[in-house]
Amino acid sequence: MLYRLQKIATSAAYLLLIWLTWQWFHGNLEWSFSISCVLVSGLWIGLTVWELGHLFRTYFDVFSRAKILVPVGLGLLLSGLAVWHGATELKVIGGVELAVWLGVYISYRRNKAKYRIQGHGPMPKNAWINPPVEALNGDLELILTSGNMANRLHETVGHGEVAVRMPDGKVWLLSSYMEKGTVLQDAARVANGLARRGHYVVLRLNKPITETQRAMVPHLVNILLEQNCNWRSAAQARRERMINALPLPKSWKAKIHKKLRVTGYDWLGLFIGQRNRDHWTCIGICLEVYHRLGIKTNEYGTGMLGLGTGVLDPIKPARFLSDPAFRLLTEDDRRAFEAAHPKTPVAAK
Repeated sequence: MLYRLQKIATSAAYLLLIWLTWQWFHGNLEWSFSISCVLVSGLWIGLTVWELGHLFRTYFDVFSRAKILVPVGLGLLLSGLAVWHGATELKVIGGVELAVWLGVYISYRRNKAKYRIQGHGPMPKNAWINPPVEALNGDLELILTSGNMANRLHETVGHGEVAVRMPDGKVWLLSSYMEKGTVLQDAARVANGLARRGHYVVLRLNKPITETQRAMVPHLVNILLEQNCNWRSAAQARRERMINALPLPKSWKAKIHKKLRVTGYDWLGLFIGQRNRDHWTCIGICLEVYHRLGIKTNEYGTGMLGLGTGVLDPIKPARFLSDPAFRLLTEDDRRAFEAAHPKTPVAAK
């Protein structure tokens, strides 16, 4: 609830400031030019500084970077105009604002130095890229990968899988694919393919799962797979009835059937951030596993303005890099692993 209230407050503040800035550009503010410059710039300073810690932690999200760089550019313009055009008092205020904006930008550059470009976006410099499957313990690690969605979003990761240990003792990866729906795949085969085509990183739960949760995992995985299979069959039957009812030739209907096959993937959730009980996006199925086992994560898919609408709030995998429930496996973990397993080959970066 606190997160939603904070999101409502910050979203409302951004909308108000965007409207106020728009009014300034159109000359609709009743204040004098210089006063309006320092007031609008000062309000942007307050909101940006308030959000700065969160924006630095989520630097890998393109929206977080934009929430710093756009106000900095706008604030420097407004404060500079006040210094150039205003009375002496306003020149002083504008100068102070300029100094604050420069401080914000310097802090942004220092934070940027902690990251490197990996694929299409920034990744913490000490991240362990493409760790071997032997480094996974199967206790619900979250694997974030590059791929087509990361390319489209211009972010470092765009797909998620959760590592589970099944009764056969092997580690498997549970996820949902656009072409297949919910699937359980051999971790080694998936990881080798991911390493060849791009990169992946591993997030481990900060709080280890209990023995009870560990025992429940295989049963939960089978339940999720069965639920998705049942939903897919029911949805496919409904779709076939609708297509068969169309006044079209059989050959056309056959082509439509082939094109509109239900895969079990949550296409609507891909865009609006919802999470269903029987069909999911890739990151949606990961969250479903965590939440059904009582593992707390950040709130995701809370909707526009934090009002729970499930609109315009897709759950982007990159956001999990700042989730306090997880920690990123780093180069320190790599060195510890290599010391404990000197003969185990480590995937190349």
